[in-house]
Amino acid sequence: MSTTVRAIAFDVMDTLLTDPFRDALRAATGLTLTELSRRRRPGLWPAFERGEIDEDEFWAAFTADGIPCDPAAFHRTRRAGTGWITGMPPLLDELDGRLRRVTASNYPVWIHEVADEHLGDRLDEVIASYHLGARKPEPAFYHGLLERLELPPAAVLFVDDRAENVDGARELGISAHRFVDAATLRVWLREHGVDVVGEPVVDVELSGGDPPQCDDLGPVSGER
Repeated sequence: MSTTVRAIAFDVMDTLLTDPFRDALRAATGLTLTELSRRRRPGLWPAFERGEIDEDEFWAAFTADGIPCDPAAFHRTRRAGTGWITGMPPLLDELDGRLRRVTASNYPVWIHEVADEHLGDRLDEVIASYHLGARKPEPAFYHGLLERLELPPAAVLFVDDRAENVDGARELGISAHRFVDAATLRVWLREHGVDVVGEPVVDVELSGGDPPQCDDLGPVSGER
């Protein structure tokens, strides 16, 4: 493994864990994301992910916009639908003690609960937009990530399922991989000097179906 690589930063939803965001919002409101996009004020979800508003303010905005919502139903569905992407736990275990394993997620304050319930000791540090006050692919997110890690771009690898987030990392000189599945990620890691065991490529069906898209409403299929 190259001595310059010290850390690997992972997106969380649809990279480490399945993302039930779309189903959770529908459980809370009875509306699809397309329907919500017509009724909910722009910029609400990004503000929540950046930590500019708290959860009470987030849900209060639904009520103010005339959208009935049930936060308890949202969280029940979110928790029930979150689980590991196939092949990622053993890969993280294999990296233990070899690279600093951190998250690099667009996610609000709930990131702490997700980390406690799912990520456990497989990640060395949890970093999200909520902590940095910026969202991928904003340059401020990547600058904040590097400052937190106290590492230069060349010492960090970045993994995300969204092309625009991967491009944002590369623009700052961070080697980045668009996540498809654990097997192809292993190939990429080996190409970048990380000596991990290979395994057959296995198709992985991510939560939410089609690749997620982002807008001011929030992640169209829960991308973080």
